[in-house]
Amino acid sequence: MQEQINREGTFVPQTDSVWPQKPDQPLLQPKHLRQVVVDENYPFIDKSFKFFLWRNLIYAGVWTLVFFLQHLRYGIKFTGLKNLRKNKALFKNGAVTVCNHAYRWDFLAVVQATKKRLWFPARAENLMGSDAALIRAVGGIPIAQNFSGTKKFYEAFDELHKKKKWIHVFPESCRWTWYQPIRPFKRGAFEFAHRYGIPVIPMAISYREPGAVRRFFGVKHPLVTLTVGEPIMPDPSLSLKQDSTRLLEDCHKRIVEMAGIVQNQWPATL
Repeated sequence: MQEQINREGTFVPQTDSVWPQKPDQPLLQPKHLRQVVVDENYPFIDKSFKFFLWRNLIYAGVWTLVFFLQHLRYGIKFTGLKNLRKNKALFKNGAVTVCNHAYRWDFLAVVQATKKRLWFPARAENLMGSDAALIRAVGGIPIAQNFSGTKKFYEAFDELHKKKKWIHVFPESCRWTWYQPIRPFKRGAFEFAHRYGIPVIPMAISYREPGAVRRFFGVKHPLVTLTVGEPIMPDPSLSLKQDSTRLLEDCHKRIVEMAGIVQNQWPATL
């Protein structure tokens, strides 16, 4: 790793967390309350009427309550939303949004920015904890645990793409709460973009120091800014490996810059 150099004025939260040595190692493991087998028999896209009602109920709560609480709790601000509006034509067949994984409600921040119901790959372990039903309801599709299940996992995303649904990926693979450097990315998000011929939209979570009023009420966590970058288009003339590598490196570089970092301590990929 190299020295971390931030742009002047970039706020770095101070935490008591001990960061794992491996950048894709979870900071916290969910408490296993149930056993879930994610194989070829798992319903990657739940088409039951019960799930339809549950998903709509959860998103109604997201639109009406969670977005308000994001402002109240995290003072969330959005910059670069014009990059979504002016490039709307590029998104006619869907898009892949990509962001650093930095706090509990960061996926909902991306939903708030895009105004879309997103679908995303989720770690199978997270479906064994208390948040399982919510993860599924907001769009989580667990990553399969065996080869035959992996085929079904990709078929689920093929089906979603045919319906022009948007996909979100945290390419750092797990959440490190209030971590400031951008960790190395995995290739999956960028392979989706190349396979489906849809743009990647880089987004960066950065932080602001809480003001005097919040500090008076005991708020210790930082405030959140979500910056939306210009979309990056796949290149069909390149191979899957070549293009996903190009997209990954370009996206990582842009997110580093949007997060207020001059020199990031981690490389784009390991």
